[in-house]
Formats: sequence, structure tokens, C-alpha cells
Amino acid sequence: MTVILRPARSTDAGATGEILHGFAREHDWMPELHSHAETIAFCGRMIDQDWVTVAESDDGVVGFLALNGVEVHSLYLSAPARGQGIGQRLLDHAKAERSHLSLFAFQANGGARRFYERNGFAEVARSDGSDNDENLPDIKYVWYREGNADG
Repeated sequence: MTVILRPARSTDAGATGEILHGFAREHDWMPELHSHAETIAFCGRMIDQDWVTVAESDDGVVGFLALNGVEVHSLYLSAPARGQGIGQRLLDHAKAERSHLSLFAFQANGGARRFYERNGFAEVARSDGSDNDENLPDIKYVWYREGNADG
């Protein structure tokens, strides 16, 4: 599958919203807090703030990463696009221009946790979920470019 990375356009809100909403539907531990339309609108707001890079194939948008400064806010792929290195490319793209990144991953999301740990992210804190909309326990991870751990 040939995939290009590019900045998201406003017309990508539907595709990114479908990917994000689909994740909640796929995992029984993830509460479905927002309607499909609300999720598309949320993705549209992230795109309007220039946070989003999409991965696009011949099939259209197959994944996206939303980056707010140094915080990875979202990294999601459509189910058929998983396991093909696309998430790795999106994350490498974010790492290329920053000396450090941070993110939160739900404790229940073992696949994401393994992915971030393989990519040099270290756990720095855990929470009971009272600070996130889903009320799910999460883990804060940070990554520092080699040689930049001290700032």
C-alpha cells in the first residue's frame, strides 16, 4: 500500500472522524461518548487548528496524527491500515521536528502502550481516569530525542 503523509484539509474531517469514532465502536472497554457527527466536528476543530497530519492511500485517508505542540493528542488508523507501518510513519514524522513528545494512552489499550514503548516513550505517571472525558485509567508517556533528556 502506497501511503503519503500530508497536512489535513477541512475536507478530511469526515474520514478522520470515521476512524476515531470507529475505534470506540471496536473496543468494548472504550465508552462511546459522542455521536458520529460530534466526532467529525471534533476532528474538524483539530484540523482547523493545524494539528492534524493524515496518512492517505489510494483508498483515501487511512490514519491520522493530531499534534498539539509537543503533545500527541490522537494517533488512529482505520482497521485495515493497522500493522502496515503507517502509525510508525506518522509518529516518526512528529518526532522528526521535535526534541520531545508527550501523550496519554489508556491503560486498557495494550496495543498502543506496546507501540509507544517500542518507540522510546517512557511511562512517567498513571491516573485513575478522573481527568479524562472517558473516565478510564491512563498512562502519561514522554519521549526525548537521544541526548535531549535534560532539555
